[in-house]
Amino acid sequence: MPERTSYDAVIVGGGHNGLVAAAYLARAGRSVLVLERLDHTGGAAVSTRAFAGVDARLSRYSYLVSLLPPKIVQDLGLRFAVRKRTVSSYTPAVRDGRPTGLLVGGGEARTRTAFAELTGSDREFTAWQRFYGSTQRLAERVFPTLTGPLPSRAALRATVDDDALWYALFERPLGELVEETFTDDLVRGVVLTDALIGTFAGAHDPSLRQNRCFLYHVIGGGTGDWDVPIGGMGALTDALADAARRAGAEIVTDCAVTGIATDGHSAEVTCDQGTVGARRVLVNAAPRELARLLGEAPPPPAEGAQLKVNMLLTRLPRLRDTGVDPREAFSGTFHIAEGYRQLEDAYQQAASGGLPVSPPSEIYCHSLTDPSILGADLVRQGYQTLTLFGLHAPARLFTADNDATRDRLLAATLAELDTHLAEPLAGCLAHDADGRPCIEARSPLDLDRELGLPGGNIFHRDLAFPYAEPADDAAEGTAPARWGVATTHPNVLLCGAGAVRGGGVSGIPGHNAAMAVLEEG
Repeated sequence: MPERTSYDAVIVGGGHNGLVAAAYLARAGRSVLVLERLDHTGGAAVSTRAFAGVDARLSRYSYLVSLLPPKIVQDLGLRFAVRKRTVSSYTPAVRDGRPTGLLVGGGEARTRTAFAELTGSDREFTAWQRFYGSTQRLAERVFPTLTGPLPSRAALRATVDDDALWYALFERPLGELVEETFTDDLVRGVVLTDALIGTFAGAHDPSLRQNRCFLYHVIGGGTGDWDVPIGGMGALTDALADAARRAGAEIVTDCAVTGIATDGHSAEVTCDQGTVGARRVLVNAAPRELARLLGEAPPPPAEGAQLKVNMLLTRLPRLRDTGVDPREAFSGTFHIAEGYRQLEDAYQQAASGGLPVSPPSEIYCHSLTDPSILGADLVRQGYQTLTLFGLHAPARLFTADNDATRDRLLAATLAELDTHLAEPLAGCLAHDADGRPCIEARSPLDLDRELGLPGGNIFHRDLAFPYAEPADDAAEGTAPARWGVATTHPNVLLCGAGAVRGGGVSGIPGHNAAMAVLEEG
């Protein structure tokens, strides 16, 4: 039960962004209540013992960290750390009938050699260096702006200070830049994948949703690195919940919010335990959920497009490409069926209403970088985790029969992986206490049901470029508008992934919503 009848701020949803907002506001002396529907905090950023009787804590939903600013970790005194992966990616291929692949990592000389062996020259590696040199400069300039007031489009363009790069990434489809820069189909595909994580689009989609997804995937931390959370994603949200409580925030779980009423100055939040008053309400849920709570018309439907799979193995499988150690191949991002043409074919097949014939996916092994998520006995026996994220699996494909479609897609995805293995993956799967294989899969509809992600969309809605649209007039508007967290109600703010500069495990919308509240006093 909430301890009070009224609070300075009531936060709807105890995911990581809501906890960030709660910690900042409580540290500033505000009375704060967090209401969470589930019996635990963390939202999509949790660690779970997914398999009965098995001592393995998997990051069940979100699984890597890139966008979390060190500023938030430092400001809130979080006991949380990430670890770098020594390998960026490995992509298996068959050239001239011979199993091979592209390993990116292990130093510049080794990566250069890998490119040359795959493509026959230094051209693609030189283009790769130039391309990612540009994105790193972009990251260094754009990432620091994410925790400040929302810049105008012109101001962000001036910050980028590279007209050619701005035009290529902010104004024309990403496919044009990829095709101009690279010639090898596999290399093109590796680059494009960052534009398609949780985003159903082609390389030349005129909406530029693929560009926006790509941008958020290459600017994280000012480097674009995707790091492994030590202890799993739950270590972050546990640390955030502790920080919020230490600062004085009250967190109530098992308490679903059923309605929000506001006159623009004060609000009432109705939940399973009754009704509490609030000066401001911060909603750490999708815009669809906000509309439902307010009794308003819902926004345009959002749609997720991914298959999420968690596995526990007794050992890593052997590869057909004997030139690479599986411990290296799986420690980075292991790309499956993600050549440039393969990605486009899969997109077109899904857009036409069918499952991709060769489902694209990417895999990584958390336990190679951070074995702490496994019990000591599992570590000694050589067990490893695998996390798979499948692309181009839009929610619309699952509506007729979610369970059967998910099972068919999972089987096809693992079969595609098996084409690059020297042994079937099924023979490496561990078994739980009931004798079942340690593998679980989630479709977009599963994610909607379990987490409230609209259509399973991991970003809550299409990502936005990190600047104020001219109609927002953020520079002259209210504090919530200036920080990109405004709704149509002055004292109701979005603090989740659906805010401008939302999406991913970042804490940025939570930080920005708290800053907007504190700015208004």
